[in-house]
Amino acid sequence: MAKNLVLEVKNLRKSFGPASAGFVAIDDISFDLEEGQILGFLGPNGAGKSTTIYCILGLIKPDSGKVHIFDKDVTKFRSEIMVNVNYASADFHLPWNLTVWENLLVYAKLYEVPDAKKRINELLQIFEMSNLRNKAIRDLSTGQRARASLCKALLNKPKLLLLDEPMASMDPDVVDKGIKLLKQIQKEEGMTVLYTSHNMWEIEEIADKVIFINHGKITASGTPLELTQQVLDIETGEANLRDVFIHLTRTK
Repeated sequence: MAKNLVLEVKNLRKSFGPASAGFVAIDDISFDLEEGQILGFLGPNGAGKSTTIYCILGLIKPDSGKVHIFDKDVTKFRSEIMVNVNYASADFHLPWNLTVWENLLVYAKLYEVPDAKKRINELLQIFEMSNLRNKAIRDLSTGQRARASLCKALLNKPKLLLLDEPMASMDPDVVDKGIKLLKQIQKEEGMTVLYTSHNMWEIEEIADKVIFINHGKITASGTPLELTQQVLDIETGEANLRDVFIHLTRTK
């Protein structure tokens, strides 16, 4: 039975600087993402995770390779594709002078979200932000801003959701709650998710499949259990992704 692929990345390469002495951020990587799947993209800081996300979004042009979303080339059909895609990151900043409500309403109109006010209220309630709706973004804590960004990313009920370390600034208890909420929303709305992090616990909690990336190269992929068994050559489930992460970053 053929897989229903939402995202296909083929032989992607991106470097920065002069061709002879530039920095290679992504080095010929290929992977795909099936409909309804949560793919964890795991690697240390500087591994190439964010650059991959930016290439998928069409924000930067790769040196070579292809990105297809919904079986369409991002470089040719970006506007059409992005209607059903959304994004959140710890580094993404909503306009600071606008309130939470004003920000979400602007983005809802940009995405032509039907019954926008109802959708905004739903998300504010889910992420326990209703009491902050009239506060300016500049007056929120870092964790609150991250939650507001997640609300923005879910406004249009995206078919493909790209999350680039979205909870890096949150307290551990808030991260735990956020992971559970995302899994619940993903299941209810049938979203496909690419989730990048350097936090092994987050990926273990949320991902169906994991890809390890280091120095711009994919070093291993599989389910969390497959990775512990294959990479560490063990037969029990006693090890975890942290052990795999340490092994891969030391040996690659």
